[in-house]
Amino acid sequence: MKRFLLLSFALFSLPLAAQTPLEEYRQAVISYSLQLKAAAARSQSAGQTFGQARTGFLPRLAMEGSFTATAHHYDGVKQWTFGVLPQLVQVVYGGGSVRAGVEHAEAGYGIALCEEEFSRLEVRYAADYAYWNLSALDLYTAAMRQYVSLILSLKEVVDRRFEEGYIAKGDVLMIDARLSEARYQLVAAERRAEIALHNFNILRGTDPAETVRLADGVRDSIRMPQRVCGADAVSRRPDYEAAQLRSVQAEAAVRVARAPFNPQVSIGIGGSWQPYLPNRTGTTTLDGSAFVKVSVPIFHGGERRRAMGAARALLLESEWNAAQLQDDIEREEMNGWTAIVQSRAQIDASEQSLRIAGENLAISTYSYGEGLVTILDVLQAQLSWIQLYTYDITARYNYAVAISDYFRITAAE
Repeated sequence: MKRFLLLSFALFSLPLAAQTPLEEYRQAVISYSLQLKAAAARSQSAGQTFGQARTGFLPRLAMEGSFTATAHHYDGVKQWTFGVLPQLVQVVYGGGSVRAGVEHAEAGYGIALCEEEFSRLEVRYAADYAYWNLSALDLYTAAMRQYVSLILSLKEVVDRRFEEGYIAKGDVLMIDARLSEARYQLVAAERRAEIALHNFNILRGTDPAETVRLADGVRDSIRMPQRVCGADAVSRRPDYEAAQLRSVQAEAAVRVARAPFNPQVSIGIGGSWQPYLPNRTGTTTLDGSAFVKVSVPIFHGGERRRAMGAARALLLESEWNAAQLQDDIEREEMNGWTAIVQSRAQIDASEQSLRIAGENLAISTYSYGEGLVTILDVLQAQLSWIQLYTYDITARYNYAVAISDYFRITAAE
């Protein structure tokens, strides 16, 4: 009984010796995350595209040049000529393409920023999941070690009673079989804990085999969050904001598709520097000009109608996608809250059952030493204890993960 209580105290107090708090681990994962770095690069690219689109409002300066040399010589005409034609052009009306293109690129930049923020939520949840998973598996491995220790202590009693002739060989075989099974489960638990440690370290960019000690654990008291209504969860989610911006982007794409079929007007000034034609003396001339250019599309065989139809269909698709995402978020919020409530209820139920199982195990072990119960009673008590302890760890792990998932769903801090 005393040994069991000491082992239980050591097991329950395991997280108190830890050194890596959850918040510190989150920040380390966010700082290292390659997913976030890629999202930031996409945002930067979208920002540059937005800036590029805005240059469409500015005048364009271009210069064309050519040089020609002929193989044959004509009387009085030189074999070469050249031309330099600089132009400064300002689009007065481009059919709405410039403004629509700017709005399209601006929406794309907003979408990239929203996706970067949503990636941050995903990375934070991944960090929480890895942290709680390692905590739960460490506890489970410690529980299996304690389980093996309990069987070994019972085996000492069984072996002694067998040597004294109080029990049959069958009791020895039963305890040996149970010990073998427990050691097998311990190896499996240690393997899972080792994998969880590798995932934990890789996520923050350190040596996968580096030993860590967690400051927080699934057995700690984790405050239940305040519930967020579905509408608020939708308004908070950056991916829903991105979906709305995609509709704005699709509306701009409709105007972009229509622009080439609208009248277009541009003005400019230009010049030319070239020899006289024909080039007999090599003397050059410099001339200037101002111009107004007007383009009016008249008939393109139904191309405009097709282009507009395709763009409007994409707009409709983006609107339906946004509506679907809204339903998904509201459903996720309801399911996420249900998971929190149910896992909390499982914790309350498992606490009482585990306490009773511990007392039953201690009594059965003592009674067997006094010859009051059979080996089957003790083995059943041990099995019940490890099962209930596993259920308790699982319930607490599910509760911690459900809270982290709820924070992701509602975009809460």
